[in-house]
Amino acid sequence: MTSTGAGHTTDDSGPGGYAAARLRLLDQETRPGPPRRTALARLTDDWLAALHAAADPPRGTALVAVGGYGRGELSPRSDLDLLLLHDGTADPGAIAALADRLWYPVWDLGLALDHSVRTPAEARRTAADDLKAHLGLLDARPLAGDLGLVAALRTAVLADWRNQAPRRLPELRELCEERAERHGELPHLLEPDLKEARGGLRDTTALRAVAASWLADAPRDGLAEARRTLLDVRDALHLTTGRATDRLALQEQDQVARALGLLDADTLLRHVYEAARTIAYASDVTWREVHRVLCARSTRPRLRTLLGSRANRPQPERTPLAEGVVEMDGEAVLARTARPERDPVLPLRAAAAAAQAGLPLSRHAVRHLATTARPLPVPWPAEAREQLVTLLGAGEPTLPVWEALEAEGLVTRLVPDWERVRCRPQRNPVHTWTVDRHLVETAVRASSLTRRVGRPDLLLVAALLHDIGKGWPGDHSVAGETIARDVAARIGFDQVDADVLATLVRHHLLLVETATRRDLDDPATVESVARAVGTATTLELLHALTEADALATGPAAWSAWRASLVADLVKRVAAALAGDTPPAPEPSAPGAEEERLAVEALRTREPVLALHTRHETAQPDGEPEPVGVELLIALPDQPGVLPAAAGVLALHRLTVRSADLRAIDLPTELGPTGSVLVLNWRVAAEYGSLPQAGRLRADLVRALDGSLDVAARLAARDAAYPRRRGVQAPPPRVTVAPAGSAARATVLEVRAQDAPGLLHRIGRALEGAAVRVRSAHVSTLGANAVDTVYVTDAAGAPLTTEEALGVASELERALSRP
Repeated sequence: MTSTGAGHTTDDSGPGGYAAARLRLLDQETRPGPPRRTALARLTDDWLAALHAAADPPRGTALVAVGGYGRGELSPRSDLDLLLLHDGTADPGAIAALADRLWYPVWDLGLALDHSVRTPAEARRTAADDLKAHLGLLDARPLAGDLGLVAALRTAVLADWRNQAPRRLPELRELCEERAERHGELPHLLEPDLKEARGGLRDTTALRAVAASWLADAPRDGLAEARRTLLDVRDALHLTTGRATDRLALQEQDQVARALGLLDADTLLRHVYEAARTIAYASDVTWREVHRVLCARSTRPRLRTLLGSRANRPQPERTPLAEGVVEMDGEAVLARTARPERDPVLPLRAAAAAAQAGLPLSRHAVRHLATTARPLPVPWPAEAREQLVTLLGAGEPTLPVWEALEAEGLVTRLVPDWERVRCRPQRNPVHTWTVDRHLVETAVRASSLTRRVGRPDLLLVAALLHDIGKGWPGDHSVAGETIARDVAARIGFDQVDADVLATLVRHHLLLVETATRRDLDDPATVESVARAVGTATTLELLHALTEADALATGPAAWSAWRASLVADLVKRVAAALAGDTPPAPEPSAPGAEEERLAVEALRTREPVLALHTRHETAQPDGEPEPVGVELLIALPDQPGVLPAAAGVLALHRLTVRSADLRAIDLPTELGPTGSVLVLNWRVAAEYGSLPQAGRLRADLVRALDGSLDVAARLAARDAAYPRRRGVQAPPPRVTVAPAGSAARATVLEVRAQDAPGLLHRIGRALEGAAVRVRSAHVSTLGANAVDTVYVTDAAGAPLTTEEALGVASELERALSRP
């Protein structure tokens, strides 16, 4: 007699008794989840133990549960994974008879059975050859018979696993990756496989195996709850379908949701996705740690040889990435001097630095930032907005960094409206991703299109927000327009930029729907699009956003045919808007301090510098903190000024946020007649403190007289960072503004990836093309540089069309070379 756990007993020694008790247990609606799985496992344990006892087993035999059954977790239609273990002393015929008396009753009930008969030595040999068999034996649990035999096997199998971990764990990781490739990512599938897909139950088993190796351990926060969620959903799926299935098909989702007491199928999927993301993120973190430990072990004998057995353990190398962020052991971590409690921009700066370097963001760093960093003020300071744009523009490396931020709740803290789209499924089969992942994927796609637009920052932020309205009822474009305007103000865009972002979100479907559904030869079609878009700049952004959105949706959403229709529409609308295209901005009049410095430079015939620390309130209730420096440099006009000044700033690790160069012709009454170049820079330290003005001036003088080889110094510094491995940025693009954009010069527009020394390379290329830089206007938008350079020939006249195109082509080639 055995207890069913329901307050009564039954004779379960025969198949009929066990089947009845099992049916009663599965019908109990008051005991779902872990209690039912545990009770079902115990009921099955008792039945199989009774079968074993009734079979009069020989000495030296044991019945063992392995795999999921070994863990004591049985879903309604789970397989029974059983091992009949014997010490090899009994007659083979008796062992075969015992196996028949155990297996046939299971088959008679129609239960799926995975069975084997082995000695301990055979079991270990099988485990050595079959990774899956080894994983199953790690969860071996005795049901009946010789308990000592089972305990000895468990001890030996676990010792084998730990001894073989350096070989078996990479094999296990490869198995997980192959399974993910076949079954996809559980956090995004409309019909997910709860067991096999990435982030599913198989991955939790792999994490248990890693922990058993003692090499690494998975993040435990939320992991057990996530596993329990997937098991509960599988239980309901089994009971709903009456089949042993792990695939949550569309037609079953409403019934499964009702069985679990959830509102609807979308709520069910969000629960599944959230659990799967927890498991997937824990897997990523764990496998990185395994890789780090195995790499350290592989180098340890060599280090002992080099350093001696008594040498102190070498400290990990820490390579600076940004202020407060360093690379260590292949991850972006916080510097020892980082103070998140005083630096609310640090979470975004760390994320941007990690993505730009192609590195994962350390889980410990993210957790520390989540618990200690103070909220950003509203509106955000300029640096925070720039770091967000840099993060979004990093391409594929953005994805794991964004997932790390989401895992600790930092994304919702930065953008509160994100919570409504997080893990939200999309029922349209064209869509590959959930709403939130689609938004990030769109930003990734947009990062490769930033050279096509003059405002890459607006493109990237619009990509992140274009479907943000799907978390609200009604037309998501209409709702998204309002949200985008609010978010734009929150993160510090001015009213004009906020209006552009709102327009992009409101009309992000306009181009593709019009191009594929309307007559483009009808003037009214073009006029309606032109009215909605408003300006050529917005049209340019909307074109790139349309392509990025479609590419991030799925393979069926974009094609050469659609691309050609949209391009044709854009061309027609651009022609209609041509009269609204403003000319390139002419240099403004110099300020009083610029004139004063110019006079001093012309009088002394040497560079004159002035630095002004810019302050910006970094905390709602904090003191104003220095966030950058305005640097003015005046010096007599001569060849090589732009590359020399830009190179010196790069050598001193100053990041140029914006720059303006102009030539000032001084009146004769102020001194000798001549032209003075005035450079107005807004710069910030890449990391560390700002350099002294005296050192900048001394290096600038050396760069101009040729005693400081700026190009060689920059090349040597770049070579010192061989481990930076961000994805390939889009190629630079140099265009010539339309004739008439400026009355006295030719305007070149340069769009390229921002990097130390970029302005130096631009200046050198223009010097090599024998053109004179009359003025330059440089802006850094995230990781993108958008520069406008006014050039003339040696006589001070604008270039001919042919000359301008040649200079643009030569500059583009120079910037494309590594």
